[in-house]
Amino acid sequence: MRFLVTGSNGLVGSRVCALLEKGGHQVVGLGRGPRRTQGAYRYVECDLTRDTDVAAALEDAAPEVIIHPASMTEVDACERDPEQAYAANVAAVAAVGRGARKLGAHLVHVSTDYVFDGDHGPYDEQALPNPRGVYALTKHMGEQAARTFVPGCAIARTAVVYGWPAAGRPNFGAWLVGAFEKGQQVRLFEDQFVSASFADSVAAMLVELGERKLGGIWNTCGADVVDRVSFGRSLCEVFGFDPGLITPTRLADMKLASPRPLRSGLKVDKVRSQLSTQPLSLSESLARFHAAWMAQRGA
Repeated sequence: MRFLVTGSNGLVGSRVCALLEKGGHQVVGLGRGPRRTQGAYRYVECDLTRDTDVAAALEDAAPEVIIHPASMTEVDACERDPEQAYAANVAAVAAVGRGARKLGAHLVHVSTDYVFDGDHGPYDEQALPNPRGVYALTKHMGEQAARTFVPGCAIARTAVVYGWPAAGRPNFGAWLVGAFEKGQQVRLFEDQFVSASFADSVAAMLVELGERKLGGIWNTCGADVVDRVSFGRSLCEVFGFDPGLITPTRLADMKLASPRPLRSGLKVDKVRSQLSTQPLSLSESLARFHAAWMAQRGA
């Protein structure tokens, strides 16, 4: 099959491209700036906020399936710059959706657990979103844009995606590893519950949604809901770091620019029952994360 993947320089997009190539598919990756990732797939530099550029790239690639992980995910940066957040998380989705509709391509759009307020998590696919903050609002609007242009699309919600190598700016897991390696103290939220998700696992679920052209909402994330302190301590146990470097703190004490859902997390019963690619437990995810870290170090 012919696939197009946005954000192919990114944490999830790069892994999606690698899996699709391994599966024998034709792959075109769209990204910003020079290519940073490996693989034989065709790379096209493209600003997704420019409608004409997106339309031209999609028409040239003529994909049967589009997987769209690209977005602006820095929550506080979105709060400070709502115009950029809207361009990246809404207008870009609309541009990709228009192209998919014109080509008759299936669309897998990647979203987030932040579309929920975090008052009553964890959430299943039927839960009603109630986004708070610019990032959450624009990601929810992006879901609506995807559905508007491609009603049969898949909305794949994930959360706190981490992996090694980081592929660009450090993700939560890579940031922790870097800090612990240097013996630095880190402050982690003891009152925010999340479905931390290993990037390779997320990518595998997205690929299956694309290959099978499945529609609807899917929670493509880690299987376990944990608070961030527990995640950090579990990571320390697997990597052999000192858990004493973790200072538990409460979200409200940090006075961050953007609101964040507290009791969030996503239920994975639908994925477990309907996909062959199964969500990973926290212990298995961290074991694979550690193996990737060790492999890059040549250990």
